[in-house]
Amino acid sequence: MRLSRNFLVGRKAPDFCLPDQNGRKHCLKDHLKKGGCTIEAQQFTSLLSFYEKQNVSILGVSPDTAESHKKFEKKYGLKIAVLSDPDKTVIKKYGAWGKKLFMGKAFEGVLRTTFVISPSGVIQFVFESVKPEGHAAEVLGKVGECKLKELAEPVRPLARKTEAKVERTPAGS
Repeated sequence: MRLSRNFLVGRKAPDFCLPDQNGRKHCLKDHLKKGGCTIEAQQFTSLLSFYEKQNVSILGVSPDTAESHKKFEKKYGLKIAVLSDPDKTVIKKYGAWGKKLFMGKAFEGVLRTTFVISPSGVIQFVFESVKPEGHAAEVLGKVGECKLKELAEPVRPLARKTEAKVERTPAGS
C-alpha cells in the first residue's frame, strides 16, 4: 500500500542539490522564481548603459549588510551600487519602511519604492508599490520625461519663509 504525499501540499518544498547526468549540480533554490529585488537589480543592471548616457546614477538601498550585498552582486553579476542601511535611518527618512501584508500576515519591512532625484537634489518623482518586472524601463522613461521637463521649464524657487511677529498684550489691558 502506497502512502499519499498529499500531506506535503501547502508546505515549503525541501531544498536539494543533486548532480545531473552531465555532473552539473542543480539546487532547487536556483530554479525557483527570483525575488523582486533580484529582478529589479538585474533589470537596472541591463539598462545601466542607457542610464549612464543620461548621466543618471542608480543606487539601491536595503537594510541588509554590505557583505550580503557583495554576495548578491557577485551571484547575479550586478553593476549597480547597493547601499547598506542596517539601522534603516535613510530608508525611514524616505518613508520606505512600514507595514506590509503578505499571505495574510502583517509585518514591517522595506516598502518597494523608487525615487527620481534631480542633479540639484530635488525629488522629481516617486514610484510606490513597485512591481519589479519592467520597472527599470518604466523609471528610464520617467527620467527622460523629467529631463525634458527640466529643459522646458525654469526652476522655480521655493517660497520664502516669512516670519510672523506675534505681539502679546498683558492680560486685562
